[in-house]
Amino acid sequence: MAHTEVSELKPLLGMPLRPGEFWYLINSRWFKQWKKYVGFDSWDRYNVGEPKLFPGPIDNSGLFANSETQILKEYLIDEVDYVLVPTEVWNKLVNWYGCVEGQKPIVRKVVECGVYVKYCKVEVYLFELKLCQNNDPNNLISCYFSKADTIDTIGKEMRKLFNIPDGKEIRLWRRYMSNASIYELLSKLDSTIEDSGLYQRQVVVIEKVQLKKDHQHHPRQCRRSWMPVQGCTKAEGSQVHAISQKSKVTSRVETVVTDVTRSDQGAVTCTVSTSVRGWALRTRAAQLKIPADGMGLE
Repeated sequence: MAHTEVSELKPLLGMPLRPGEFWYLINSRWFKQWKKYVGFDSWDRYNVGEPKLFPGPIDNSGLFANSETQILKEYLIDEVDYVLVPTEVWNKLVNWYGCVEGQKPIVRKVVECGVYVKYCKVEVYLFELKLCQNNDPNNLISCYFSKADTIDTIGKEMRKLFNIPDGKEIRLWRRYMSNASIYELLSKLDSTIEDSGLYQRQVVVIEKVQLKKDHQHHPRQCRRSWMPVQGCTKAEGSQVHAISQKSKVTSRVETVVTDVTRSDQGAVTCTVSTSVRGWALRTRAAQLKIPADGMGLE
């Protein structure tokens, strides 16, 4: 039996990492005990098969910071605290020895890293996001994802979490912790968590869209007031102010002046659009040499 286990698992343990595959964490203490029991190493085969060396069911309790939540301890080290095994090895070990009752497998995804030189690694520590609904923003639920997961994956998980049917149209928004009234639409569903710029424990809000023709709006209203632009004539400034005021037509849609341009003839043109942040307008104002504080941003 011991010889069979070694001959079956040794080639599998030498498999290379491939993007998208799943590998499992096993407590190093259990794995070392198993290696002694089956005589995995050629220099350690003196007590092969002895009952006192039997490792028992796979026990990963030493890797958990909390036995109930089964969240990993911080700063665990590969080959010291845990070993990584491919799915086939895990399945065989579970079939032979079983797992401690109540423990969930610690399965992690292989991701591709590097910009110029690509390499693969197992993403041991997952990316934590705080999820909520726009009509219940204070009820935050922690969920864990791979950095290689897409925004679409987050949306699917949130549908399950909040019991939203697949046919219901949704939008996802990122909320900035420094200002709970600032949201940004996560519109690129095929973008990965890493590429989208989400940060650890950031709040992601799901919004159920009521009407197909509904404009993009914030889950909660973000108020801004606008003043005439410095550097324009009184009439031009009044025009900008009138447009910005006129655009605030509902409490749900925040439509603002997002761009100000001056033609060669000196005419001022305003672009009206839905916006969640004022930095684009500030940048444009700087390009036109219009003081940012003159834009009336609060």
